[in-house]
Amino acid sequence: MIIPKRSSGILLHITSLPSAYGIGDLGPEAYKFADLLAEAGQRYWQILPLNPTEIGSGNSPYSSHSAFAGNPLLISLEKLVEDGLLSKKDIRPGHDFDDAKVDYPLVADYKVKLLRQAYDNFKDGQAGMLKGEFIRFQERHQAWLPDFTWFVAFKHYYDRKPWNEWPEKVKTRQQHAMEALTAELAGEIEREAFLQFLFYRQWEALKDYCTSKGITFIGDMPFYVSHDSSDVWAHPHIFKLDRAGMPTAVSGVPPDYFSETGQLWGTPVFDWEALEKQDFDWWLQRIAHNLELFGLLRLDHFRAFSAYWEVPADEKTAINGKWVKTPGAELLTVVKKRFPDMPIIAEDLGEIDQPVRDLMSQFDLPGMRVLLFAFGEDLPQSMYAPHHHVLHSIVYTGTHDNSTVRAWYESDASKEDRKRLADYSGQPLTKQDAHEAMGRLAYMSVAQLVVLPLQDVLGLGKEAIMNKPSTANGNWQWRLEPGLFNKAAAKKLRQKVELYGR
Repeated sequence: MIIPKRSSGILLHITSLPSAYGIGDLGPEAYKFADLLAEAGQRYWQILPLNPTEIGSGNSPYSSHSAFAGNPLLISLEKLVEDGLLSKKDIRPGHDFDDAKVDYPLVADYKVKLLRQAYDNFKDGQAGMLKGEFIRFQERHQAWLPDFTWFVAFKHYYDRKPWNEWPEKVKTRQQHAMEALTAELAGEIEREAFLQFLFYRQWEALKDYCTSKGITFIGDMPFYVSHDSSDVWAHPHIFKLDRAGMPTAVSGVPPDYFSETGQLWGTPVFDWEALEKQDFDWWLQRIAHNLELFGLLRLDHFRAFSAYWEVPADEKTAINGKWVKTPGAELLTVVKKRFPDMPIIAEDLGEIDQPVRDLMSQFDLPGMRVLLFAFGEDLPQSMYAPHHHVLHSIVYTGTHDNSTVRAWYESDASKEDRKRLADYSGQPLTKQDAHEAMGRLAYMSVAQLVVLPLQDVLGLGKEAIMNKPSTANGNWQWRLEPGLFNKAAAKKLRQKVELYGR
Protein backbone atom coordinates (compact mmCIF):
# COMPACT_ATOMS: atom_id res chain seq x y z
CA MET A 1 0.00 0.00 0.00
CA ILE A 2 1.46 3.36 -1.03
CA ILE A 3 0.17 5.05 2.15
CA PRO A 4 1.82 2.91 4.83
CA LYS A 5 0.09 4.42 7.88
CA ARG A 6 -3.31 5.84 8.68
CA SER A 7 -2.51 9.49 7.96
CA SER A 8 -3.77 12.98 7.23
CA GLY A 9 -2.72 15.93 5.12
CA ILE A 10 -3.64 19.40 3.89
CA LEU A 11 -4.36 20.67 0.38
CA LEU A 12 -2.88 24.13 -0.18
CA HIS A 13 -1.23 25.31 -3.39
CA ILE A 14 2.07 27.22 -3.20
CA THR A 15 0.52 30.36 -4.75
CA SER A 16 -1.93 30.53 -1.80
CA LEU A 17 0.76 30.92 0.85
CA PRO A 18 1.22 34.32 2.50
CA SER A 19 4.15 36.47 1.29
CA ALA A 20 5.02 40.14 0.95
CA TYR A 21 5.31 39.85 -2.84
CA GLY A 22 1.76 39.28 -4.05
CA ILE A 23 1.93 35.49 -4.49
CA GLY A 24 2.89 32.50 -2.36
CA ASP A 25 6.38 31.19 -3.14
CA LEU A 26 9.09 28.74 -2.07
CA GLY A 27 10.44 31.05 0.61
CA PRO A 28 10.15 31.52 4.39
CA GLU A 29 6.34 31.22 4.60
CA ALA A 30 6.47 27.77 2.94
CA TYR A 31 8.86 26.63 5.68
CA LYS A 32 6.65 28.15 8.38
CA PHE A 33 3.67 26.33 6.89
CA ALA A 34 5.62 23.06 6.97
CA ASP A 35 6.41 23.69 10.66
CA LEU A 36 2.70 24.17 11.38
CA LEU A 37 1.81 21.01 9.45
CA ALA A 38 4.27 19.08 11.58
CA GLU A 39 2.81 20.62 14.76
CA ALA A 40 -0.64 19.60 13.53
CA GLY A 41 0.51 15.99 13.08
CA GLN A 42 0.05 16.11 9.30
CA ARG A 43 2.10 13.75 7.11
CA TYR A 44 1.12 15.04 3.65
CA TRP A 45 1.05 18.39 1.86
CA GLN A 46 -0.93 18.27 -1.39
CA ILE A 47 -0.40 20.96 -4.03
CA LEU A 48 -1.52 21.72 -7.60
CA PRO A 49 0.79 21.52 -10.67
CA LEU A 50 3.95 23.64 -10.40
CA ASN A 51 4.25 24.38 -14.14
CA PRO A 52 4.39 27.93 -15.54
CA THR A 53 1.01 29.66 -15.80
CA GLU A 54 -0.16 32.23 -18.32
CA ILE A 55 -2.46 35.22 -17.93
CA GLY A 56 -4.05 34.34 -21.30
CA SER A 57 -5.10 30.94 -19.92
CA GLY A 58 -6.62 32.41 -16.76
CA ASN A 59 -3.47 31.54 -14.74
CA SER A 60 -4.55 27.92 -14.48
CA PRO A 61 -1.79 25.55 -13.34
CA TYR A 62 -3.55 22.93 -15.50
CA SER A 63 -2.85 24.92 -18.69
CA SER A 64 0.87 25.46 -19.23
CA HIS A 65 3.41 25.90 -22.01
CA SER A 66 5.53 23.15 -20.45
CA ALA A 67 4.84 19.79 -18.83
CA PHE A 68 8.29 19.85 -17.20
CA ALA A 69 9.27 23.43 -16.30
CA GLY A 70 8.60 25.12 -12.97
CA ASN A 71 6.77 28.42 -12.56
CA PRO A 72 9.33 31.25 -12.10
CA LEU A 73 6.70 33.30 -10.22
CA LEU A 74 7.10 30.79 -7.35
CA ILE A 75 10.80 31.61 -6.92
CA SER A 76 11.41 33.23 -3.54
CA LEU A 77 13.05 36.66 -3.72
CA GLU A 78 14.14 36.34 -0.08
CA LYS A 79 16.03 33.15 -0.94
CA LEU A 80 17.76 35.01 -3.79
CA VAL A 81 18.94 37.58 -1.23
CA GLU A 82 20.37 34.70 0.86
CA ASP A 83 22.20 33.49 -2.26
CA GLY A 84 23.69 36.93 -2.91
CA LEU A 85 21.84 37.37 -6.19
CA LEU A 86 19.72 40.31 -4.96
CA SER A 87 19.94 42.76 -2.06
CA LYS A 88 17.30 43.42 0.59
CA LYS A 89 16.92 46.89 -0.90
CA ASP A 90 16.20 45.38 -4.34
CA ILE A 91 13.24 43.35 -3.12
CA ARG A 92 11.49 45.98 -1.04
CA PRO A 93 7.93 45.71 -2.43
CA GLY A 94 7.15 48.57 -4.75
CA HIS A 95 3.43 47.77 -4.60
CA ASP A 96 0.88 47.36 -1.87
CA PHE A 97 -0.01 43.77 -2.80
CA ASP A 98 -3.33 42.22 -1.81
CA ASP A 99 -2.92 39.63 0.98
CA ALA A 100 -6.20 37.91 0.07
CA LYS A 101 -5.71 37.25 -3.65
CA VAL A 102 -3.08 37.09 -6.38
CA ASP A 103 -3.06 39.90 -8.95
CA TYR A 104 -1.14 37.98 -11.62
CA PRO A 105 -0.33 40.85 -14.03
CA LEU A 106 0.95 43.00 -11.15
CA VAL A 107 2.97 40.13 -9.65
CA ALA A 108 4.46 39.13 -13.02
CA ASP A 109 5.45 42.71 -13.81
CA TYR A 110 7.15 43.06 -10.43
CA LYS A 111 8.88 39.68 -10.14
CA VAL A 112 10.09 39.19 -13.72
CA LYS A 113 12.20 42.38 -13.52
CA LEU A 114 13.83 41.18 -10.31
CA LEU A 115 14.46 37.67 -11.65
CA ARG A 116 16.18 39.17 -14.68
CA GLN A 117 18.25 41.33 -12.36
CA ALA A 118 19.24 38.21 -10.38
CA TYR A 119 20.44 36.58 -13.63
CA ASP A 120 22.41 39.72 -14.60
CA ASN A 121 24.05 39.74 -11.17
CA PHE A 122 24.94 36.06 -11.58
CA LYS A 123 26.56 36.83 -14.99
CA ASP A 124 28.50 39.67 -13.35
CA GLY A 125 30.11 37.14 -11.01
CA GLN A 126 27.86 37.39 -7.95
CA ALA A 127 27.05 34.07 -6.24
CA GLY A 128 29.88 32.43 -8.21
CA MET A 129 29.50 29.29 -6.09
CA LEU A 130 26.32 28.53 -8.06
CA LYS A 131 28.16 28.14 -11.40
CA GLY A 132 29.02 24.48 -10.99
CA GLU A 133 25.54 23.70 -9.67
CA PHE A 134 23.97 25.45 -12.66
CA ILE A 135 26.07 23.43 -15.13
CA ARG A 136 25.14 20.16 -13.42
CA PHE A 137 21.45 21.15 -13.43
CA GLN A 138 21.53 21.71 -17.20
CA GLU A 139 23.22 18.35 -17.76
CA ARG A 140 20.68 16.53 -15.58
CA HIS A 141 17.66 18.07 -17.34
CA GLN A 142 18.94 17.79 -20.90
CA ALA A 143 15.84 15.83 -21.98
CA TRP A 144 13.47 18.82 -21.70
CA LEU A 145 15.35 21.99 -20.70
CA PRO A 146 16.79 23.06 -24.10
CA ASP A 147 13.40 22.63 -25.83
CA PHE A 148 11.75 24.72 -23.13
CA THR A 149 14.33 27.53 -23.13
CA TRP A 150 14.31 27.74 -26.93
CA PHE A 151 10.53 27.82 -26.95
CA VAL A 152 10.30 30.69 -24.44
CA ALA A 153 13.07 32.75 -26.08
CA PHE A 154 11.76 32.17 -29.63
CA LYS A 155 8.19 32.98 -28.61
CA HIS A 156 9.33 36.29 -27.15
CA TYR A 157 11.36 36.98 -30.30
CA TYR A 158 8.32 36.31 -32.53
CA ASP A 159 6.04 38.72 -30.63
CA ARG A 160 4.31 36.03 -28.54
CA LYS A 161 2.92 34.25 -31.63
CA PRO A 162 2.08 30.55 -31.18
CA TRP A 163 4.80 28.19 -32.46
CA ASN A 164 2.75 27.05 -35.47
CA GLU A 165 2.86 30.67 -36.77
CA TRP A 166 6.67 30.95 -36.59
CA PRO A 167 8.77 30.87 -39.80
CA GLU A 168 8.57 27.40 -41.36
CA LYS A 169 12.21 26.47 -40.73
CA VAL A 170 12.00 27.26 -37.00
CA LYS A 171 8.49 25.87 -36.66
CA THR A 172 9.73 22.54 -38.05
CA ARG A 173 13.04 22.76 -36.11
CA GLN A 174 15.40 22.63 -39.10
CA GLN A 175 18.95 22.45 -37.78
CA HIS A 176 20.54 25.44 -39.55
CA ALA A 177 17.66 27.82 -38.66
CA MET A 178 17.63 26.58 -35.04
CA GLU A 179 21.39 27.07 -34.68
CA ALA A 180 21.29 30.59 -36.13
CA LEU A 181 18.44 31.74 -33.86
CA THR A 182 19.96 30.02 -30.81
CA ALA A 183 23.22 31.90 -31.36
CA GLU A 184 21.35 35.21 -31.72
CA LEU A 185 19.29 34.64 -28.55
CA ALA A 186 21.97 32.91 -26.46
CA GLY A 187 21.61 35.31 -23.51
CA GLU A 188 17.82 35.01 -23.27
CA ILE A 189 18.03 31.21 -23.60
CA GLU A 190 20.58 30.91 -20.81
CA ARG A 191 18.52 33.22 -18.60
CA GLU A 192 15.46 30.97 -18.95
CA ALA A 193 17.61 27.97 -18.02
CA PHE A 194 18.95 29.87 -14.99
CA LEU A 195 15.41 30.68 -13.77
CA GLN A 196 14.56 26.98 -14.01
CA PHE A 197 17.72 26.20 -12.04
CA LEU A 198 16.65 28.67 -9.31
CA PHE A 199 13.14 27.20 -9.19
CA TYR A 200 14.28 23.60 -8.90
CA ARG A 201 17.02 24.47 -6.42
CA GLN A 202 14.46 26.14 -4.13
CA TRP A 203 11.94 23.32 -4.62
CA GLU A 204 14.48 20.64 -3.68
CA ALA A 205 15.45 22.60 -0.55
CA LEU A 206 11.80 22.90 0.56
CA LYS A 207 11.13 19.24 -0.21
CA ASP A 208 14.18 18.17 1.83
CA TYR A 209 13.03 20.33 4.73
CA CYS A 210 9.54 18.80 4.62
CA THR A 211 11.06 15.30 4.51
CA SER A 212 13.03 16.14 7.66
CA LYS A 213 9.70 17.03 9.29
CA GLY A 214 8.06 13.77 8.19
CA ILE A 215 5.97 15.49 5.51
CA THR A 216 5.52 14.06 1.98
CA PHE A 217 4.38 16.14 -0.99
CA ILE A 218 1.45 14.97 -3.11
CA GLY A 219 1.78 16.50 -6.57
CA ASP A 220 -0.73 16.73 -9.40
CA MET A 221 -0.18 15.98 -13.09
CA PRO A 222 -2.63 17.16 -15.78
CA PHE A 223 -3.44 14.61 -18.49
CA TYR A 224 -3.23 16.97 -21.49
CA VAL A 225 -0.76 19.70 -22.49
CA SER A 226 -1.48 23.02 -24.21
CA HIS A 227 -1.12 23.21 -27.99
CA ASP A 228 1.10 26.28 -27.73
CA SER A 229 3.71 24.54 -25.60
CA SER A 230 7.31 23.45 -25.85
CA ASP A 231 6.13 19.83 -25.61
CA VAL A 232 3.90 19.94 -28.72
CA TRP A 233 6.45 21.99 -30.69
CA ALA A 234 9.28 19.57 -29.79
CA HIS A 235 7.24 16.35 -30.18
CA PRO A 236 4.52 17.05 -32.79
CA HIS A 237 4.50 13.40 -33.92
CA ILE A 238 2.94 12.22 -30.63
CA PHE A 239 -0.11 14.47 -31.08
CA LYS A 240 -2.90 14.43 -33.67
CA LEU A 241 -1.86 17.45 -35.77
CA ASP A 242 -2.15 18.37 -39.44
CA ARG A 243 0.78 19.45 -41.65
CA ALA A 244 0.36 23.06 -40.53
CA GLY A 245 0.79 21.98 -36.90
CA MET A 246 -2.86 22.52 -35.99
CA PRO A 247 -4.83 19.89 -34.02
CA THR A 248 -7.09 17.63 -36.07
CA ALA A 249 -8.88 16.56 -32.87
CA VAL A 250 -9.13 18.10 -29.41
CA SER A 251 -9.96 17.08 -25.87
CA GLY A 252 -13.10 17.51 -23.79
CA VAL A 253 -15.79 15.64 -21.90
CA PRO A 254 -19.24 14.64 -23.22
CA PRO A 255 -22.57 16.25 -22.26
CA ASP A 256 -23.73 15.31 -18.76
CA TYR A 257 -26.01 16.40 -15.92
CA PHE A 258 -23.96 19.58 -15.43
CA SER A 259 -23.58 20.63 -19.08
CA GLU A 260 -25.85 20.01 -22.07
CA THR A 261 -23.01 20.57 -24.52
CA GLY A 262 -20.22 18.94 -22.51
CA GLN A 263 -16.90 20.69 -21.99
CA LEU A 264 -14.58 21.53 -24.89
CA TRP A 265 -11.07 21.80 -23.44
CA GLY A 266 -9.45 22.31 -26.81
CA THR A 267 -6.01 20.81 -26.11
CA PRO A 268 -4.58 18.47 -28.77
CA VAL A 269 -5.12 14.76 -28.13
CA PHE A 270 -2.30 12.21 -28.17
CA ASP A 271 -1.48 9.94 -31.09
CA TRP A 272 -1.33 6.78 -28.99
CA GLU A 273 -0.15 4.60 -31.89
CA ALA A 274 2.92 6.79 -32.29
CA LEU A 275 3.50 6.78 -28.51
CA GLU A 276 3.19 3.00 -28.33
CA LYS A 277 5.81 2.58 -31.07
CA GLN A 278 8.22 4.55 -28.85
CA ASP A 279 7.39 2.49 -25.73
CA PHE A 280 5.59 5.57 -24.32
CA ASP A 281 8.99 7.23 -23.73
CA TRP A 282 7.62 10.81 -23.45
CA TRP A 283 4.96 9.75 -20.94
CA LEU A 284 7.44 7.71 -18.92
CA GLN A 285 9.86 10.63 -18.84
CA ARG A 286 7.05 12.92 -17.69
CA ILE A 287 5.86 10.62 -14.88
CA ALA A 288 9.46 9.96 -13.78
CA HIS A 289 10.10 13.71 -13.67
CA ASN A 290 7.05 14.23 -11.44
CA LEU A 291 7.95 11.34 -9.15
CA GLU A 292 11.32 12.97 -8.56
CA LEU A 293 9.48 16.08 -7.37
CA PHE A 294 6.79 14.43 -5.22
CA GLY A 295 6.44 11.43 -2.93
CA LEU A 296 2.95 10.71 -4.30
CA LEU A 297 1.51 11.73 -7.66
CA ARG A 298 -2.16 12.31 -8.46
CA LEU A 299 -2.98 11.62 -12.11
CA ASP A 300 -5.64 14.15 -13.07
CA HIS A 301 -8.47 13.00 -15.42
CA PHE A 302 -7.46 9.38 -14.84
CA ARG A 303 -10.45 8.11 -16.81
CA ALA A 304 -8.58 9.12 -20.01
CA PHE A 305 -6.06 6.33 -19.33
CA SER A 306 -8.95 3.98 -20.21
CA ALA A 307 -10.76 6.00 -22.90
CA TYR A 308 -10.90 9.70 -23.74
CA TRP A 309 -13.49 11.95 -25.42
CA GLU A 310 -12.15 13.07 -28.81
CA VAL A 311 -13.81 15.99 -30.61
CA PRO A 312 -13.10 17.06 -34.23
CA ALA A 313 -11.06 20.27 -34.09
CA ASP A 314 -13.61 22.34 -36.03
CA GLU A 315 -16.47 21.69 -33.56
CA LYS A 316 -17.71 24.55 -31.36
CA THR A 317 -18.96 22.27 -28.55
CA ALA A 318 -18.08 18.80 -27.24
CA ILE A 319 -21.41 17.23 -28.34
CA ASN A 320 -20.12 15.56 -31.51
CA GLY A 321 -17.19 13.78 -29.93
CA LYS A 322 -16.58 10.06 -29.53
CA TRP A 323 -14.94 7.76 -26.99
CA VAL A 324 -11.54 6.49 -28.09
CA LYS A 325 -9.76 3.71 -26.21
CA THR A 326 -6.36 4.45 -24.69
CA PRO A 327 -3.59 1.87 -24.20
CA GLY A 328 -3.49 2.88 -20.54
CA ALA A 329 -2.79 -0.63 -19.26
CA GLU A 330 0.23 -0.91 -21.57
CA LEU A 331 1.52 2.51 -20.45
CA LEU A 332 1.00 1.79 -16.73
CA THR A 333 2.77 -1.57 -17.16
CA VAL A 334 5.85 0.33 -18.41
CA VAL A 335 5.51 2.75 -15.45
CA LYS A 336 5.23 -0.15 -12.98
CA LYS A 337 8.39 -1.75 -14.38
CA ARG A 338 10.26 1.50 -13.62
CA PHE A 339 8.43 2.27 -10.35
CA PRO A 340 7.33 -1.05 -8.80
CA ASP A 341 5.73 0.73 -5.80
CA MET A 342 3.46 2.77 -8.13
CA PRO A 343 3.15 5.82 -5.80
CA ILE A 344 0.17 7.06 -7.81
CA ILE A 345 -3.35 8.25 -6.93
CA ALA A 346 -6.09 8.06 -9.58
CA GLU A 347 -8.38 11.10 -9.88
CA ASP A 348 -11.54 9.08 -10.45
CA LEU A 349 -14.24 11.73 -10.02
CA GLY A 350 -17.17 12.22 -12.40
CA GLU A 351 -18.67 9.65 -14.76
CA ILE A 352 -16.45 6.61 -14.24
CA ASP A 353 -17.27 3.31 -15.98
CA GLN A 354 -16.24 -0.26 -15.15
CA PRO A 355 -13.16 -0.34 -17.46
CA VAL A 356 -11.69 2.59 -15.47
CA ARG A 357 -12.37 0.77 -12.18
CA ASP A 358 -10.78 -2.38 -13.66
CA LEU A 359 -7.68 -0.40 -14.66
CA MET A 360 -7.35 1.03 -11.13
CA SER A 361 -7.78 -2.44 -9.69
CA GLN A 362 -5.22 -3.98 -12.06
CA PHE A 363 -2.54 -1.57 -10.82
CA ASP A 364 -3.87 -1.30 -7.27
CA LEU A 365 -4.30 2.49 -7.48
CA PRO A 366 -6.26 4.28 -4.74
CA GLY A 367 -9.08 6.62 -5.78
CA MET A 368 -10.77 9.63 -4.22
CA ARG A 369 -13.84 10.00 -2.01
CA VAL A 370 -15.24 13.55 -1.80
CA LEU A 371 -17.67 14.22 1.05
CA LEU A 372 -19.33 17.17 -0.67
CA PHE A 373 -20.76 14.63 -3.15
CA ALA A 374 -22.18 12.37 -0.43
CA PHE A 375 -25.28 14.13 0.90
CA GLY A 376 -27.68 14.05 -2.05
CA GLU A 377 -30.77 11.86 -2.32
CA ASP A 378 -28.61 8.78 -2.93
CA LEU A 379 -26.77 9.14 0.42
CA PRO A 380 -27.48 5.56 1.60
CA GLN A 381 -25.95 4.11 -1.61
CA SER A 382 -23.38 6.82 -2.40
CA MET A 383 -19.77 5.64 -2.73
CA TYR A 384 -18.77 9.04 -1.28
CA ALA A 385 -20.65 8.46 2.00
CA PRO A 386 -18.28 7.41 4.80
CA HIS A 387 -20.07 4.07 5.38
CA HIS A 388 -19.02 3.04 1.84
CA HIS A 389 -15.40 4.21 2.05
CA VAL A 390 -12.62 1.67 1.54
CA LEU A 391 -9.22 1.43 3.18
CA HIS A 392 -7.29 1.92 -0.07
CA SER A 393 -8.57 5.43 -0.84
CA ILE A 394 -8.09 9.11 -0.05
CA VAL A 395 -10.99 11.02 1.46
CA TYR A 396 -11.44 14.77 0.92
CA THR A 397 -14.11 17.20 2.10
CA GLY A 398 -13.69 18.88 -1.30
CA THR A 399 -11.04 19.60 -3.94
CA HIS A 400 -9.67 22.74 -5.61
CA ASP A 401 -12.58 22.48 -8.10
CA ASN A 402 -15.35 22.55 -5.46
CA SER A 403 -16.96 25.07 -3.16
CA THR A 404 -15.59 25.21 0.34
CA VAL A 405 -17.78 23.31 2.82
CA ARG A 406 -19.09 26.57 4.24
CA ALA A 407 -19.90 27.97 0.76
CA TRP A 408 -21.61 24.68 -0.13
CA TYR A 409 -23.68 24.78 3.08
CA GLU A 410 -24.61 28.44 2.59
CA SER A 411 -25.30 28.49 -1.17
CA ASP A 412 -25.12 25.16 -2.99
CA ALA A 413 -26.74 22.64 -0.65
CA SER A 414 -30.52 22.24 -0.61
CA LYS A 415 -32.45 22.26 2.65
CA GLU A 416 -32.66 18.45 2.32
CA ASP A 417 -28.88 18.14 1.77
CA ARG A 418 -28.24 20.14 4.93
CA LYS A 419 -30.69 17.98 6.88
CA ARG A 420 -29.03 14.79 5.63
CA LEU A 421 -25.62 16.07 6.77
CA ALA A 422 -27.03 16.96 10.20
CA ASP A 423 -28.79 13.59 10.55
CA TYR A 424 -25.68 11.73 9.43
CA SER A 425 -23.51 13.71 11.88
CA GLY A 426 -26.05 13.21 14.67
CA GLN A 427 -26.16 16.89 15.62
CA PRO A 428 -27.81 20.17 14.59
CA LEU A 429 -25.55 22.21 12.30
CA THR A 430 -25.13 25.81 11.21
CA LYS A 431 -23.01 27.47 8.54
CA GLN A 432 -20.46 28.23 11.29
CA ASP A 433 -19.83 24.59 12.22
CA ALA A 434 -20.75 22.49 9.14
CA HIS A 435 -17.07 22.34 8.15
CA GLU A 436 -16.18 20.93 11.60
CA ALA A 437 -18.76 18.16 11.25
CA MET A 438 -17.61 17.26 7.75
CA GLY A 439 -13.95 17.36 8.78
CA ARG A 440 -14.70 14.93 11.62
CA LEU A 441 -16.52 12.57 9.23
CA ALA A 442 -13.45 12.62 6.97
CA TYR A 443 -11.11 11.87 9.89
CA MET A 444 -13.38 9.03 11.10
CA SER A 445 -13.31 7.33 7.70
CA VAL A 446 -11.59 3.96 7.23
CA ALA A 447 -9.73 5.54 4.28
CA GLN A 448 -6.00 5.29 4.88
CA LEU A 449 -5.47 8.97 4.09
CA VAL A 450 -7.61 12.06 4.66
CA VAL A 451 -6.71 15.36 2.95
CA LEU A 452 -8.58 18.54 3.86
CA PRO A 453 -8.32 21.76 1.84
CA LEU A 454 -7.00 24.34 4.30
CA GLN A 455 -10.10 26.46 3.57
CA ASP A 456 -12.22 23.68 5.16
CA VAL A 457 -9.95 23.38 8.18
CA LEU A 458 -10.51 27.11 8.78
CA GLY A 459 -14.22 27.20 7.84
CA LEU A 460 -13.79 29.81 5.08
CA GLY A 461 -16.62 30.76 2.72
CA LYS A 462 -17.10 31.49 -0.97
CA GLU A 463 -14.33 34.11 -0.93
CA ALA A 464 -11.85 31.23 -0.55
CA ILE A 465 -12.96 29.07 -3.51
CA MET A 466 -9.87 28.28 -5.60
CA ASN A 467 -11.50 27.41 -8.94
CA LYS A 468 -14.97 27.40 -10.46
CA PRO A 469 -14.79 25.02 -13.45
CA SER A 470 -16.16 26.37 -16.75
CA THR A 471 -15.54 29.98 -15.67
CA ALA A 472 -12.64 31.88 -17.23
CA ASN A 473 -11.98 34.69 -14.76
CA GLY A 474 -11.28 35.11 -11.06
CA ASN A 475 -9.83 31.65 -10.47
CA TRP A 476 -6.56 30.46 -8.85
CA GLN A 477 -6.28 33.73 -6.92
CA TRP A 478 -7.17 32.85 -3.32
CA ARG A 479 -4.45 33.44 -0.73
CA LEU A 480 -4.19 32.48 2.92
CA GLU A 481 -4.04 35.73 4.86
CA PRO A 482 -1.17 36.02 7.36
CA GLY A 483 -1.90 34.58 10.80
CA LEU A 484 -5.09 32.77 9.75
CA PHE A 485 -3.54 29.30 10.06
CA ASN A 486 -1.72 29.51 13.38
CA LYS A 487 -0.56 27.43 16.36
CA ALA A 488 -4.06 27.32 17.83
CA ALA A 489 -5.49 25.94 14.55
CA ALA A 490 -2.61 23.45 14.34
CA LYS A 491 -3.26 22.28 17.92
CA LYS A 492 -6.96 21.76 17.18
CA LEU A 493 -6.08 19.70 14.11
CA ARG A 494 -3.59 17.61 16.04
CA GLN A 495 -6.32 16.66 18.52
CA LYS A 496 -8.29 15.18 15.60
CA VAL A 497 -5.16 13.34 14.42
CA GLU A 498 -4.69 11.75 17.83
CA LEU A 499 -8.40 11.04 18.41
CA TYR A 500 -8.84 9.23 15.08
CA GLY A 501 -5.47 7.48 15.00
CA ARG A 502 -3.96 9.42 12.13
